[in-house]
Amino acid sequence: MSCRRSEALAFSLVTEINHAMARLVDIWDSIGIMEEQRVERMQTVKKHIDELLHSMIMEEEALKHRIKSAVITFQKQLDTLCLELALEPNKLEEDLTVLQMEKNLRCRVESLQKEKNERLRELSDLKKQDEDLCVTLCATPYYIPSGSVPSRTQLQELQEHVKKLDKEKESRVKVFSGLRDDIRSLMDEMGHEPESSLERESICPDTDIFLLTHDNIKALKLLLSQLEMKKESLISARDKLKERATSLWNRLSCPEPEGEAFREAAMSTLSDDIRRWRGYVEHLEELQMAQLEEVIDKVRQELVVLWDKCMLGPEQREQFNVHLRDDHYTEELLALHDTELLRMKAFYETVQPILEDLDKWKRNLEEELKSRVEVWEKNQGTSFLVQGQRIMDYISTQWEEHRLQKDKEKNERMTKKTETSQFKTPTKRPLGSTYTTPTPNKIKKTANMLAPRTATVSSTSSASSSSGSSSTTFLCVPGRPQLSAKRTKTTEASSSLRVPLQEFNSDKKPAPMSYSAFTSELSKKANTDAFLNSTVKEML
Repeated sequence: MSCRRSEALAFSLVTEINHAMARLVDIWDSIGIMEEQRVERMQTVKKHIDELLHSMIMEEEALKHRIKSAVITFQKQLDTLCLELALEPNKLEEDLTVLQMEKNLRCRVESLQKEKNERLRELSDLKKQDEDLCVTLCATPYYIPSGSVPSRTQLQELQEHVKKLDKEKESRVKVFSGLRDDIRSLMDEMGHEPESSLERESICPDTDIFLLTHDNIKALKLLLSQLEMKKESLISARDKLKERATSLWNRLSCPEPEGEAFREAAMSTLSDDIRRWRGYVEHLEELQMAQLEEVIDKVRQELVVLWDKCMLGPEQREQFNVHLRDDHYTEELLALHDTELLRMKAFYETVQPILEDLDKWKRNLEEELKSRVEVWEKNQGTSFLVQGQRIMDYISTQWEEHRLQKDKEKNERMTKKTETSQFKTPTKRPLGSTYTTPTPNKIKKTANMLAPRTATVSSTSSASSSSGSSSTTFLCVPGRPQLSAKRTKTTEASSSLRVPLQEFNSDKKPAPMSYSAFTSELSKKANTDAFLNSTVKEML
């Protein structure tokens, strides 16, 4: 259709030129222009037409050349963009005119150029964020070759990298903020003034003064740890001063106004509190110097109480007794007593578990006490003494003393039984004798006395065989043993009784008896031995 329109337009153009030339001829005829002049004029017309057409042809040829050049240029640009953007090379459609080819290439180049610009702009923004975060966190930036256009995959990875660094920054900011708050709080609590640049920077309100690096975090953690240790040291120093003040106050029996310091609230900082207690201790120490004799006597009383608590023997106390007997009251003597008192307090703290076990042993505990003492002696490198003896020897001595006391009490009971069980043997009246025994008063018979058994024992000797026979009669209660038999049985039982630690020290080494077992036995034995003889026991 378009071809027909162009052909019609060309035919119309030729027709119009022919009509125009015919018109010119008519005009020339009417004017009377001669043939030579007509030819000249026609040549002029032809020249104008030729020049116009030539000019138009040149312009169109130039246009054609520009289009072909543009096609080549766009094709090169397209190939470059595809390479930069990591895309497949562009393929042109077949049977395209130059103008269509130029248009398609131009549109494709414009599209890819827009894509390239967008990637470069996104890369620029992400790289700026990445660089800032890496500087703050002292991390390695994401590597993309300079001068290259990143691929979509690279941009996505860079974006993930920036997000990861951003989260890491938030985490470290939280850690930094917590550490700096704790450091600031500790310094305020202790009244500590910053001494180093790190301490000054750690409490600086500027949050960007610190790079959020692992080394800086470690430095702040170390500083916090050091400040916590210093706080513990200050608290310990304050408590020691307070304990010292309490000890002095109790020693000196200070009046009530002096005790107001104990009821005062703590100062704003630990340093201020320490200064307050130090001043109070110095004041009490001045008062102590004025009452040396009374103070030393009170320290001696405390020492004796501690010695008793620690169960020290005479040999252990003898080393300090020379100072206890010293009546030359001086500051040096007080210092010696204070040093010994502190030593004994420290010693009591270390052996208190053993002493508690020793107390428990009285109720039930011996093997655990032995193992704990062995551990203590191994750690301290010395023997643990109770009343001047090693503890197991002391326990053995206690068992031995218990056994001797038990034997003594048993012998005393046996002596009392022997004396009580002795009675006079009645004799029969001789045959034919006129001696009449008095009639006993009538008594109420009990169930146990209704049917007594009689036993007759006859004894004959050479003297009685010549003078006559005599017999002795006893009234025996059922089940009543002879006294000699009971004594023999009791003696054998007592001789077979052994103390646990004696057996522990022997070769056989049977299982040791616990304290509760032997106290139970002692109680049971006491209840059993309460019967004076078997007659009473039988009647009960």
